[in-house]
Amino acid sequence: MTFKTPRKLTLKDVADNLNVSTATISNAFNRPDQLSANLRDRILSECENMGYFGPNAAARSLRTGRTGIVGVVLSDRLSYSLSDPVANQFLKGMADVLDAHEYNMLLLSSNPLEQDAQHRMQASMVDGFIVYGHKPQQCHNAPWLMPNKHVITVDGFISGCTSVNIGNYQGAKAIVIHALRHKPDKIAILGLSLLSTNRVCRMQSDELLEEAASISVQRLNGYLDALNENGYGVSSENVWNIPTNSHKQAYQAAREALTIMDRPQLLLCMSDRIAIAAIQVALQMGLRVPEDLQVVGFDGIPEGANLHPSITTIHQQSEEKGRIAAELFLGLREAKDVVLETELVVRESCPE
Repeated sequence: MTFKTPRKLTLKDVADNLNVSTATISNAFNRPDQLSANLRDRILSECENMGYFGPNAAARSLRTGRTGIVGVVLSDRLSYSLSDPVANQFLKGMADVLDAHEYNMLLLSSNPLEQDAQHRMQASMVDGFIVYGHKPQQCHNAPWLMPNKHVITVDGFISGCTSVNIGNYQGAKAIVIHALRHKPDKIAILGLSLLSTNRVCRMQSDELLEEAASISVQRLNGYLDALNENGYGVSSENVWNIPTNSHKQAYQAAREALTIMDRPQLLLCMSDRIAIAAIQVALQMGLRVPEDLQVVGFDGIPEGANLHPSITTIHQQSEEKGRIAAELFLGLREAKDVVLETELVVRESCPE
């Protein structure tokens, strides 16, 4: 005896069974705002009873040329990005908007570089890309660099693409001006991803990444300009490069900075994570914060507020960056570059 496989229900089958139009069934799944809540609930309930779970996504993609998926490119490893509080806030803000418009995200890492075949596959799976923290030195022939691709960049710039950034230079200047009220004799900078290297090391000025593509170089220039304008100078020997925003590498850099012969009285840290590690090193060395050492951070993550001493920092609108990036991608706002303001938050590590 042979058994016949039952034919899969089509959108038209379901519409005929429920005595409604195919557009009504499609709206129940894809455009709920077009139906009353009661009608939509009834249709979804009856569809479930019939074993029908929505129009075929692959077929819809072929008809419309859209997949309903945005590729979110993260500049670091996925495991690192998902543990980074700033990246987490950005992803949450973006997800809030995408969820509301029934869009999905595909998380992609630009580190390490993907193979060409994988690039082509990624490009075919998504309607475009939101690129977070673009690092040109990592990306060659990436699908988000292809012409005619719909791309939004966040915390970085790609020629011809709409971008969402914060005032990195202005925020860096503001926190230096505040910190100089304590009139420190020596200053050190714990920088983040300033150089194209995976080593914790001191900076050589001719090794700096391109300013236009690096938010860290923008912050460094904000620090240096504020210092120079107030009669302070910092040599390259007192600027450390920390490759990733990790506690281990930040701890190493802070330890080196605080054990040099002319120990600094002020540490300018390019992230709150770096500042947290620096305070830990200082306390373990018996230094008092802020009496012996002032420390400032950047980002405004919750951990910095909960630490004792709490961290003076520049707060950035990470969730708002994500929301705006998603709205730009979906065409919900005008396609023009956005620069969000930052806010100086004064706490115990460098008080008034």
